[in-house]
Amino acid sequence: MKSTILKTTTLSLFAAALVAAPAAVLAQDAASTNAPAAPEQKTEAPPVKHKKHDHSVFNGKLSTIDAAAMTFTVGKQTFEVTSETKITKDGKPATLADVTAGEMAGGSYKKGADGKLTATTVHFSSKSEGEKKHKKKDSSGGLTNSVPN
Repeated sequence: MKSTILKTTTLSLFAAALVAAPAAVLAQDAASTNAPAAPEQKTEAPPVKHKKHDHSVFNGKLSTIDAAAMTFTVGKQTFEVTSETKITKDGKPATLADVTAGEMAGGSYKKGADGKLTATTVHFSSKSEGEKKHKKKDSSGGLTNSVPN
């Protein structure tokens, strides 16, 4: 009987060891993977602070155009045109060669560190302010063109 109890106890302890061993191994793996990682050294530059308003707007009558120098003047301001400048005329893509003095111009620009004004977007209109048609009602209630033909 003593040998049966000894065999049963030994067999029970062996079975318990077999059941507990995988649980202990899993616990060690989980502890090593859940450990906090060492803090990484960040080499990124600090975030760039943007100006609140980095673009200004302009609009007025186009006085001069210099296609060779890639500049145009509205009022007393002279603007440079770069390859990034988006130019439209009457809602369609255009170039400085497509516009003439006297047309209406509007858009946005940036002022560089050197003081130069670089146009970012320019919208030209082939109709100047005086040529825009103003509609008014005639005595019959219909619309007429107030600009003589």
